[in-house]
Amino acid sequence: MTKILGAAHTRRLLAIGGSAVAIGTALTFSASAQAQDSGAAAEEAEDRNVIIVTARKQEESLQDTPVAVAVIAAETLDDFRIDEATDLLSRVPALSVQVGGSGAGAQIGIRGINSSNISNAFDSAVAINVDGIAVSTQRILQTAFFDVAQVEVLKGPQPLFFGKSTSAGVLTLRSADPTSQWEFAGKASYELEEEGYTIGGYVSGPLTETLGIRLAAEYQDIEKFVELQDNVPAKDQDKGLTNFLGRLTLAFDPSDRFSAKLKLNYNRQRSETLNAFTDVFCGPNGQAEPSYLAVFGLSFAPTHNCNIRDNRFPGPDGDPRITVVPSGLNLDNVDITQAFNDTDLFLASLEANIGLTDNITLTLLSGYVDLDNVYNDTFNSTGQNANGTAGGFAAPFRNTLEQFTQEFRLSSDFDGPFNFQVGGFWESRESGLLTAQNAFLPSIILGPDAATGFTFDWLADRPLSAEAVSFYASGSLDLTDQLNLSGGVRWTDEKKSTTISFPYVHSFISGPLGAVSSGFFAGPIKFNDSNISPEVVLKYDINDDVNVYAAFKTGFKSGGVDNNTLPTGTVLLLNSPDPAVAEAAASALRFDSETSIGGEIGIRSQLANRSLTLNATLFHYVFDDQQIQNFDVNIFNFRTFNAGETTTRGIDIDWRWSTPLEGLN
Repeated sequence: MTKILGAAHTRRLLAIGGSAVAIGTALTFSASAQAQDSGAAAEEAEDRNVIIVTARKQEESLQDTPVAVAVIAAETLDDFRIDEATDLLSRVPALSVQVGGSGAGAQIGIRGINSSNISNAFDSAVAINVDGIAVSTQRILQTAFFDVAQVEVLKGPQPLFFGKSTSAGVLTLRSADPTSQWEFAGKASYELEEEGYTIGGYVSGPLTETLGIRLAAEYQDIEKFVELQDNVPAKDQDKGLTNFLGRLTLAFDPSDRFSAKLKLNYNRQRSETLNAFTDVFCGPNGQAEPSYLAVFGLSFAPTHNCNIRDNRFPGPDGDPRITVVPSGLNLDNVDITQAFNDTDLFLASLEANIGLTDNITLTLLSGYVDLDNVYNDTFNSTGQNANGTAGGFAAPFRNTLEQFTQEFRLSSDFDGPFNFQVGGFWESRESGLLTAQNAFLPSIILGPDAATGFTFDWLADRPLSAEAVSFYASGSLDLTDQLNLSGGVRWTDEKKSTTISFPYVHSFISGPLGAVSSGFFAGPIKFNDSNISPEVVLKYDINDDVNVYAAFKTGFKSGGVDNNTLPTGTVLLLNSPDPAVAEAAASALRFDSETSIGGEIGIRSQLANRSLTLNATLFHYVFDDQQIQNFDVNIFNFRTFNAGETTTRGIDIDWRWSTPLEGLN
């Protein structure tokens, strides 16, 4: 069969008004009549509009779940070529995703609440969960996803079942599992606008009566992932991308009392740009504004425009005078006068379900994440320097993450009115942040550092260590045949530690400008906080097809230590001989935990013989000490602080109609 398909990133262009045409082919093969029977059963379930979600760490019908959940099934993901986080925007209202930027490398928000993408010291306000594993980096949003069975976006605080860093919600991705019969499929598409192709497929089936396997892979090569504006200085106006994704899944199911599942994921991405499409520095008069370097009284005239409909990126490539990278970044002699973004991600999960009795199950879930990301980009998007030299000021970064998680969950499935879950969670992670940065740019005026020959202002090394532990208990009680009361509480304790060092600082900055000297080291600077997050839900079934609920919820996102510091200001005082002064400087770098509290009222209904689904949720949440970061030009440094209070309120409405016309929904 032939389909109209687009490359992974075309939907972004379509969504903002760009025109794109893509023609591709899709080939699918089935190896057994029984697999077709399974498909028929799935279609029958769709006809009944039964959607299964795991918003409360158990399989429930979407209509019976008292949580605001947006669900995207595999068929929709495939039909609309949704295979990266930004593609979700067209399907999930109130969701925002921004890919790119220094520090965290990406940003995700729900109902207007998110976390800064400038600093990777911030946890995400929206937790990212892949096959049950909580991934503590927003940078994973840069990677693509494929062969996904279902995406769920849980709106509002979700700490009871998903733990920390869920003050605004949760994004969960569940990959496809092995099938009961052998089947294989492949797909290829070509995108004319972006000049790129995608090929991929999977093989799935039983190796034995108790062991299933699924092997899936996809490769993508795009020539014009991002196009620069015509007048923006660059060696290459077209920024390409290559992407390889692979996953091996083994499912072992020897008895009714035991099952286990192992998933191994690898993603290799090589991109010629860090940022996706964006518009920056457009003043109130609609004209692009220049950039200023107040220290030297210099201005840099931009060459980009403020056309938000040209689908072009306004940032230039690096300045050719900034080329000598401080040792330690291990960039393998790459050309830093151009932007790039290279990521290698390995994610493994092992889930075991043990039936202790007929009604009580123990679930063990182990996770491992290893991420290595190196990128270079021009965050001072000037376009043209004062002397006419093209380019901005490159900033190579290396971000790493090694994370271990372990979760256990004891759940009941009694026929009576009461059921429970109790569980615990442990996480240990080491995040590396090594950056060669520019701010004062003495090399532009005075030349490279006399001692080292480096043209960058400094090299900063600011790793973060974190460990979190939590326990929770929840229960569900049927007060009557129609009225159910559920809720629970989670206790969380998290410790973080950061060291700050500057192995190299340009001699002019450490001299006349009074910054720290090369070899500076301070720390560790520690942070510790604990939290108790309760939740209560009252649900009433009006009839088999309509129910209403009211929920009280709280959320928590740990604070920490700002690791985006410059070698000036507060950093100078960290090693003060006066303990009080040193502690005051360390305290200035700490930011408090973010909490949320509020509630929602919802209705879930299926009408017209369940062909029409109509759901609505009215919500109101208040966020205290929301974590904020920006750059203060008055002190020429980043400021990290907690906002006093942020309120988000509104109503979510979603509906689905399976029309009498077959195939039209």
